[in-house]
Amino acid sequence: MKKITLFILLFTACSAIAQDKFFTNTGTINFEASVPFFEEVKAVNRQVAIVLEPRTSTFICTVIVKDFRFKLDMMQDHFNENYMESRRYPKAVFKGKIEKFDLKDINEIEKEYQIKGKLVLRGKSKEVIVNALIKKVGDGIQIISDFPIAVSDFNIRIPNEIASKIAKIANTELIGVVHTTDLMYLTLK
Repeated sequence: MKKITLFILLFTACSAIAQDKFFTNTGTINFEASVPFFEEVKAVNRQVAIVLEPRTSTFICTVIVKDFRFKLDMMQDHFNENYMESRRYPKAVFKGKIEKFDLKDINEIEKEYQIKGKLVLRGKSKEVIVNALIKKVGDGIQIISDFPIAVSDFNIRIPNEIASKIAKIANTELIGVVHTTDLMYLTLK
């Protein structure tokens, strides 16, 4: 009887936690730093963790840098070893607050919000404001946001001989659908 009661309490607690947060670990970040007339500098990462806490309007996005995939293996190696130093700085994190966010206002019609927060990349931190399009999709919430990243803000050193072949601002687009059920599953694992 005690085990059944404990299981019910645990399940209820996990359900309550799950209702407070939306989560996914299958978000996508598209990265591009191409310039005209040169080789395309483009990558995708489909293992991005996103947490949305509606009660506090908190938005957290975590990405493992080495999980970006480029068309060319050599580009991926240079990205990880020379520019991002992914062994030394394995992840990038953005944590912010969604301005004027209220879960009751989220429906199937896309609304634009601003997220003010801190981006930590390569051990450097920068306050940023990004726009996000948010809407309800099925049993989740879709978030699409653009993160322009200035290479100089994070001390990313690009050798002079190729500096003209890589954009000074890397355009990154975040796409994710967060669900309450994902967090409950994660909590029970």
